[in-house]
Amino acid sequence: MLKVTFRFEHGESKEIFAAENENLLELARKANVAIDAPCSGNGSCGKCRVRLLSGELDSPKPRQISKEDYAGGWRLACLSRVVSDVEIEVPDIASAYKSRMKTADLSTGEEVRIFNDAKQSVEDAGIAFINDFLSCTIALDAPTLDDTMPDNERLTRALMEELEVEFVDIPHCAMVELPGALRAANWNVRCMGRRTGDRFTLMALAPADDASPICGVAIDIGTTTVTAVLVNLETGELLSRGSAGNGQIRYGADVINRIIESTRPGGRKRLQDAIVKETLQPLIRTMCAEANVAAERVLCVTVAGNTTMNHLFVGVDADPVRTEPYIPAFFHWDGLTARDVKLPVNPEARVILAPNIGSYVGGDITAGALMSMIWNHDEMSLFIDLGTNGEIVFGNRDFLMSCACSAGPAFEGGDISCGMRATDGAIEACTIDRETMEPTFRIIGGADQKPVGLCGSGIIDVIAELFRCGIISAKGQFVREGARVTQDASGFDCYVLATAEESVSGRPITINVVDIDNFIRAKGAIFSAICTLLKSLDMDVSCIERMYVAGGIGSGINMRNTVRIGMFPDLDLDRFHYIGNSSLAGAYAMLMSDQARDKVEELAQSMTYVELSTTPGYMDEFMAACFLPHTNAELFPSAME
Repeated sequence: MLKVTFRFEHGESKEIFAAENENLLELARKANVAIDAPCSGNGSCGKCRVRLLSGELDSPKPRQISKEDYAGGWRLACLSRVVSDVEIEVPDIASAYKSRMKTADLSTGEEVRIFNDAKQSVEDAGIAFINDFLSCTIALDAPTLDDTMPDNERLTRALMEELEVEFVDIPHCAMVELPGALRAANWNVRCMGRRTGDRFTLMALAPADDASPICGVAIDIGTTTVTAVLVNLETGELLSRGSAGNGQIRYGADVINRIIESTRPGGRKRLQDAIVKETLQPLIRTMCAEANVAAERVLCVTVAGNTTMNHLFVGVDADPVRTEPYIPAFFHWDGLTARDVKLPVNPEARVILAPNIGSYVGGDITAGALMSMIWNHDEMSLFIDLGTNGEIVFGNRDFLMSCACSAGPAFEGGDISCGMRATDGAIEACTIDRETMEPTFRIIGGADQKPVGLCGSGIIDVIAELFRCGIISAKGQFVREGARVTQDASGFDCYVLATAEESVSGRPITINVVDIDNFIRAKGAIFSAICTLLKSLDMDVSCIERMYVAGGIGSGINMRNTVRIGMFPDLDLDRFHYIGNSSLAGAYAMLMSDQARDKVEELAQSMTYVELSTTPGYMDEFMAACFLPHTNAELFPSAME
């Protein structure tokens, strides 16, 4: 056996033993060493860069690594095989996708405002923000030799009288705590649980003077990023918010690669562990610790995710999602508990999944559609969630149509050499001087830090500006020379946004022709999906009266630039509305409101799903859209201004 030592920039290390010729990326995955591999290890993305410190690897020089860097020990983990004892340096940039748990600063009021707006929107539509969770205090007579009623019956009778219910359920998690809790509280207790009709389920006990909140957690499981909020179930108060990279991303940036990985021996468990054990468990614990809330006080969890994420989260085979006739194992699932999926909350907590409606339109879209409110408008509106898949809903209060296109991970920084998700250090906005070709950009987290890479909104701006300034052609090729236009380590023409000295990694931040081509295909998928969906109704883009854009692409995208590159229809800018993470907002509404939960179910059942892969004309629309802005420039008159 050979010894492989992974050394990290912050000083820690991890050792693992390997057989000769084992693949280095696969070894890292076994050792739970975070190395970014959006292409799932096929050698195309070049993001799994590591440095050989000692020993020997069987590793050819790939196009993504220059001769100088290769001589300095840089390798791609996915193309490297171990042939001796080795020490490997894993730079922070290689594990940047596995974001350290981040919590939001609620003191600014911005996060609170977003969720207050969500509450106001559903209430304005006549949906009450009321749920069935409650707490009450009960004073019991202590047992005596003359009063030998057992603890459970004593408490049950008191709860039936106090709450005016006919049945009280005490599940195992509460029963094992019951004797000690009653006596420690001197028989004056606070009971917390869920009331449904004439039945109350006791889920937690505390002394009568305990004032800590009963809570719920709303989660958006994105293909790239996971976000969550911890909420007071009785008041709706936002107690904590957190986000993290989805741990599954090391098995591929898109759902197809992850489904393929899940079909391999042990793959389904690896994918479930990556989202549950590596991502959700620490994220929930971090939020609870920040809010000083005990885990057993979390009595409900709502989850919004795409169809594949839902399957992998609950450990169900997702392979039928990607194979014709594209039938998932479930659209709706009732009866799931935290115990079933090993979430670190009250084991009896309900885990409520926002319902899926198709193989590639899932609960994130049904939850998001709720918050877009297009179902409550007379105007023809289009809602789109920009992520690894571009999911679209079109309609009004009379009908809703939906579809999904495989945009790839470009909108979240994947498939882009310097791409990253929208977090600290990402360039989120950019302008380029037409004469000097010099860039000016805005960085998430503040201008006083060096950039790390480009997030989705920044990529849109850069490509739009390169096209506006005549630096690239309609095909995405560089056609203008200048100090900022050069070749990268792979020999591709590129534009330099930040020099090596100006970046965090010590390598230049560039966007090359391959990046631009990948993004043009992604934006082409979006526009062609919109056109195809509308044509199925004998409509065109002029019928769109409102357009709602959601997703974690950035704090907000420049809508004029989305039109300039031909991603969105050329509409008046006042028709566009960026609504942020509507999936998480919808999960929050489902957590706090039984009626909102019912409404999401209603929307899912009433929405017609269009499978683009079987729709005539879609590929023709796609090919026509793979130019800047489009092969038919008449569709984008403002892009030429």
